[in-house]
Amino acid sequence: MRLISQGICGATLVLAAGSAAAADSSVTLYGVADTFIQYLDNGDNNSYSERSGGATGSQFGLKGNEDLGGGLAAQFDVETGFNINNGSLFADTTALFYRQAWVGLNHSTYGSLTMGRQYEPSFRVVYPADPFRANEVLSPFSAAVLTVDKKTLSTQYDSGRASNSILYQSPNMGGLQLYGMYAFASTVTQPVPATTGNMQNLGATYTGYGLYAGLAYVNQHSGQETIAGLPTTLSLLGTEHFIGALAYRVGIVNFQFNYSYNRAQDPSARSLAALLGTAHSLSIAELGATIQATAADTIEIAGVQRNVRGAHDNAPGIQIGADHAISKRTSFYVRAGYIKNNGSATVSWPGVTVSEPGTKQILATVGMTHRF
Repeated sequence: MRLISQGICGATLVLAAGSAAAADSSVTLYGVADTFIQYLDNGDNNSYSERSGGATGSQFGLKGNEDLGGGLAAQFDVETGFNINNGSLFADTTALFYRQAWVGLNHSTYGSLTMGRQYEPSFRVVYPADPFRANEVLSPFSAAVLTVDKKTLSTQYDSGRASNSILYQSPNMGGLQLYGMYAFASTVTQPVPATTGNMQNLGATYTGYGLYAGLAYVNQHSGQETIAGLPTTLSLLGTEHFIGALAYRVGIVNFQFNYSYNRAQDPSARSLAALLGTAHSLSIAELGATIQATAADTIEIAGVQRNVRGAHDNAPGIQIGADHAISKRTSFYVRAGYIKNNGSATVSWPGVTVSEPGTKQILATVGMTHRF
């Protein structure tokens, strides 16, 4: 990260803001450049490719802080994601700041209140309990969460970020933190045209004595989604998410576990969701560990199981990884993973389209991350 306080970049930001920089305020430019080479066996269809964001999503952003006195500060963060292999925007090419875009106030005693596009409490609960840090490209946990197959088209998944949201975050109270979010309805056109309803998202975490524990509850109201090949829009049913996460450090090993149950409302008898059988609930369980082998070397391992209730649709998987830092900002990494789809399951890593249901997925990568 680089603090912009002088020079051309700093002057440009000051002019754009229309005011002179004060001694009690700062703006930070930060980012990550991450790329990797991937081998994929997709149902016996083999391929090689270059992709972006395998260890940490490629990104850059600006964040600022102004001390208002009395323990109160104004803060903002705008952060975009991009694919470094071809320069395109990540996930949604219509959203400049896909990753974050928020502004708010933070008080040292009472906590913070922020508004915009933000990480959800449920994401903050799971993040420390996933060895691959809920990475959007190569985390097996993300593979299980973001997969939407035929049986769960109408069951909403928890994406980890919410637009049009208001978030309260408590101060750290002896290791305990509380989170509460309310998000208004939003509409997107990519990757699939969809309108989602209002959402409540609550979370609590505790960290201390080597232990981490977290709980979250999410209530997503109903919406609609446009699916190619269907004669009309498909209902996104109101969906509740119940999430628990644990981690415990013993020496150089951090043991990690998370579990989520996503329960969809029952569709009306004559609805398209009922006729197509797209409203099944599902559970996701992940168990793993992060090993700090040396000051520069980290090893990750995780096993995941996605199980759709009331259908022959399940997918166990395993992934291992290793990271080697050659400096404070630059590291190399490798990943290897296996997912076995059973029945109608079509689980694979985000950005990979499964060739057909019930096929295995084998992945191996080598990549580089540079932070600035």
